[in-house]
Amino acid sequence: MLPIMNGDVYTTPTTTKTCLREYLMLRSRWSPYTKFFQIVLRYRALAVRGEYTDEIWCRSSLEVLQALEACDARFTISGLNYIRNLDKPAIFVANHMSTMETLILPGLIVPLRPCTFVVKDKLVQGPVWGPVMRSRNPIVVTRKDPRQDLETVLTEGSRILSEGRSIIIFPQSTRKPVFARTEFNSLGAKLASRTGAYLVPVALKTDYWGNSPILRGFGPVDRSKAIFFEFGEPMAVAGRGRAEHDRCLDFIEDRLKTWGARVAE
Repeated sequence: MLPIMNGDVYTTPTTTKTCLREYLMLRSRWSPYTKFFQIVLRYRALAVRGEYTDEIWCRSSLEVLQALEACDARFTISGLNYIRNLDKPAIFVANHMSTMETLILPGLIVPLRPCTFVVKDKLVQGPVWGPVMRSRNPIVVTRKDPRQDLETVLTEGSRILSEGRSIIIFPQSTRKPVFARTEFNSLGAKLASRTGAYLVPVALKTDYWGNSPILRGFGPVDRSKAIFFEFGEPMAVAGRGRAEHDRCLDFIEDRLKTWGARVAE
């Protein structure tokens, strides 16, 4: 297990060794996925049997992180004390750059605060990833009917938060390498306004992990790109949450610019 939960900041150790598989595959831009799919298939079997618990979810998430580090991925993760010090459930709203954050965030949040995701219906229907995601009892939206999705998130989100579980939301419609404020909806702020839950901004730079129009969500990796996860200060939402929504956007946009990510003007 990584020493992630021992402090506010985690960085990939400089002593991390590159795995043998990397050398055998000549450090291919696709080689990290060979280990990833092995991990997914192993834990999928547990999900099918109804044995994929929160503890195992966390373990599998951190196993993916370690596998990526062995393929030259270099992480900087900060703001963990904000999660540790929460005194009630929160809504984590994050930009969505690649598939990586869906895999890594549980390993960072779940040991400190039980949570689930708001996900597209396609993610719970797939033959490989579907059983794993269904086992987490996520809030499922279609991304086709905004009004219905809003009602689903508000209704199901209120129930989940009342049960003591936090929620991770990616307010962008899909994974985007370029961050644009106009594509970031206010579902998280609206849910926080209704329930009184904290709103926690999460800025992510995960373009080490590529996207591909052919194998959706799995594109060639770029080892030259550092990976950043940063949690912002929890916000109590007043009124309809417009001011807090804007503060989330400001936080994410500022961090992305600092890290050299692309931001739409």
